Amino acid sequence: MDLNATFHDLDGASVFITGGGSGIGAALTEGFLQQGAKVSFVGRSDASDFVDQMEAQTGNRPLFLQCDITDTAALQAAIAQAAATNGPISVLVNNAANDQRHATLEVDEAFWDWSQAINIKAYFFACQAVIPGMQALGGGAIVNFTSISYMMGNSGYPAYTSANSGINGLTRSLAREFGPDRIRVNALAPGWVLTQKQMDKWATPESLAAHLDRQCLTDHLAPQDIVESTLFLASKASRMVTGQSLVVDGGVVVSG
Repeated sequence: MDLNATFHDLDGASVFITGGGSGIGAALTEGFLQQGAKVSFVGRSDASDFVDQMEAQTGNRPLFLQCDITDTAALQAAIAQAAATNGPISVLVNNAANDQRHATLEVDEAFWDWSQAINIKAYFFACQAVIPGMQALGGGAIVNFTSISYMMGNSGYPAYTSANSGINGLTRSLAREFGPDRIRVNALAPGWVLTQKQMDKWATPESLAAHLDRQCLTDHLAPQDIVESTLFLASKASRMVTGQSLVVDGGVVVSG
């Protein structure tokens, strides 16, 4: 990945990423490694080959901790292990999510609880786990991934869009509560990023063309577009930016 900017303060920073072994998360791991950060990440599937690949490409080996983020105790234990290995976490990226399609009239309580556990509950408890260390460091940065799906009023996954909207509320409240500790908390809302999962499951020539027509910038979004925006929010280049939701979608929705 050829990045357009280097954020020198991320060199040596202890970074923790949820879902950092696939999709946008894998690109985030690579991007932070290229900055010289000490990256830890969790995921449900084994990522040993990806770890080896990243070390070969960047000369910087990430720490992979296999974990289901819906298991709060396991998630917080992984965060503690990452901090013990790489030093107190100064950057948290809550990236892992699941946008499984579902129909409102078919959702039962178990599915609802599962969706919230992945898409917002894990975010809260990851934040809770890193904040004391950030307070001791004198500051830190948290980036919570949301989506433009709820801003567009999309149907087909109401449990997911409910969590997306809630992430903005969580972000603003934590930014207010921990601003005095110089902990910045921001949300990042990607548009339709063409990862392999998106291409395999939902992208058709017709749907891609229709979505591109809604964008102001008529180029498809790639993972790198999201990585560089995340690096900015994680770095001191955005030191006075907090409680915000940064939309990276080529100009589909308008915030503010």
